[in-house]
Amino acid sequence: MEILFTIFFLIFGLIFGSFYNVVGLRVPIHESFTEGRSMCPGCKHSLSWYELIPVFSYIFLLGKCKRCGEKISILYPITELATGFLFVLSYHTFGLSIELMISLLLCSMLVIVLVTDIKYMLIPNKVLLFFLPIFIILRIIEPLTPWWSSIGGAFIGTSIIAIIILVSRGGMGAGDMKLFGVLGIVLGVKHVLLAFFLSCIIGSVVGVLMLLLKVIKRKQPVPFGPYIVIATVITYFYGDQLINWYFNIL
Repeated sequence: MEILFTIFFLIFGLIFGSFYNVVGLRVPIHESFTEGRSMCPGCKHSLSWYELIPVFSYIFLLGKCKRCGEKISILYPITELATGFLFVLSYHTFGLSIELMISLLLCSMLVIVLVTDIKYMLIPNKVLLFFLPIFIILRIIEPLTPWWSSIGGAFIGTSIIAIIILVSRGGMGAGDMKLFGVLGIVLGVKHVLLAFFLSCIIGSVVGVLMLLLKVIKRKQPVPFGPYIVIATVITYFYGDQLINWYFNIL
């Protein structure tokens, strides 16, 4: 039964990961993600059913449109695989529970944010406003300990980024601030602080490496959302272990 559930959540995640690609690519440019079939960005031809199979279609097509030769972004299969992996991890971490619902929704939001920020350097309000009330309701049903941690997490998450924006005069975006506010409801005070700390560390390390490898230039704007996503995943699933490990060293 455990294997069947694992396979189910993997397939479930791959399918939804493909859908989240569409959402992430269409919402920031105000296109409907419920109307019209997916199409090649090069020749605008509607994709056939076999070109919509998560991950495998990318492999079959060798990473390019068979009609016009337009390269397909590697972001597509990465997003699908990441969603499948996160859904399986959620199930194995929380089992069939309310927290599993929270985990699946959190991972879904993070994947969409990953796509929008990488593609457009934008975290749409529509995405955050869709998930916000759901997280509030679920955290009322399945509260953190202490119960006020979600409220404090939302306040602290928003305040930290707001201060950085004011001090640095735009060093981070309003989208990052709103995202941390939503994350604070799910993670709580302790974990939202850890997520912020980890995102800064990851962002700094990756930024230095990209500068050394000349992938980016100095003062070139880069999306911070992917670092927040990675840090949040680490914090949500392994935050307690990291905090305990840190204090044990001290």
